[in-house]
Amino acid sequence: MNIILLGPPGAGKGTQAQRLVENHGMKQLSTGDMLRAAVKNETPTGLKVKAIMEAGELVSDEIVSALISDELAAMGDDVGAIFDGYPRTEAQAHSLDAILKQHGRSLDKVIELEVNEEALVDRITGRFTCARCGAGYHDRHKLPEKEGVCDVCGSTEFKRRPDDTEETVRTRMQEYRGKTAPILPIYEARGLVERVDGMASMDEVTASIEALLS
Repeated sequence: MNIILLGPPGAGKGTQAQRLVENHGMKQLSTGDMLRAAVKNETPTGLKVKAIMEAGELVSDEIVSALISDELAAMGDDVGAIFDGYPRTEAQAHSLDAILKQHGRSLDKVIELEVNEEALVDRITGRFTCARCGAGYHDRHKLPEKEGVCDVCGSTEFKRRPDDTEETVRTRMQEYRGKTAPILPIYEARGLVERVDGMASMDEVTASIEALLS
C-alpha cells in the first residue's frame, strides 16, 4: 500500500510511520531525512541541495519530487511507501500523483492524525528527556519516580528540545492549517481520507491505523 500520513508536528506521525515500517515492511519517505541523506552522501541532487541550503534558499518542489522518484525507483514493487511530510501543498499533491503514476503505483489511503491544539501544546511543551539515556518524561503525565533522577539510568541531568515552546508549537499548527490542510479536499474528493484520534495513546493510534489498512 502507498499511504500519506498527515498531522501537525507533535501529532505522532514519526512514531506511527516507524511502526508501519516494523509491522509491514513498508518504507518511510520523509523529505527531511531524504534531503539530509542526499547532502551527506554527496549525490548529484545532494550537492545541488547543499548549495541551495547554504545560500539560505528553499529547496524547490522539483528537487523534492526528484528525490522521491529516485527512492521509489530503488524500492521493490512489493514494498509500500509511507509519505511523511510530503505533500505539503496542492502543487506537491499533483506532483505526487504524476510520480506515482510514473512508477506504476497509486495512492491507497490518506490518514490524518487529528489533534486538539490545546492538548497538543500541553503534550509538547511538557516533555523532557534524560540527557544520558534519552528516556522520555512529561511535567504532568510522567515524572521520574524519584524527583530529579532518571528511572532508567539514574542520571540527574535532563534536557528539553529548544523548539518545544508554546509559541513554536502554535506557529507550527498555524502553518499546518494554512499550508497542508488545504490538500485534504483533493483527497476527500477521491474518497481516500481517513481520520484517527491523534490524542489517543500511541498503541490505540496504531490499532486504529491497522484497522484502516486491513
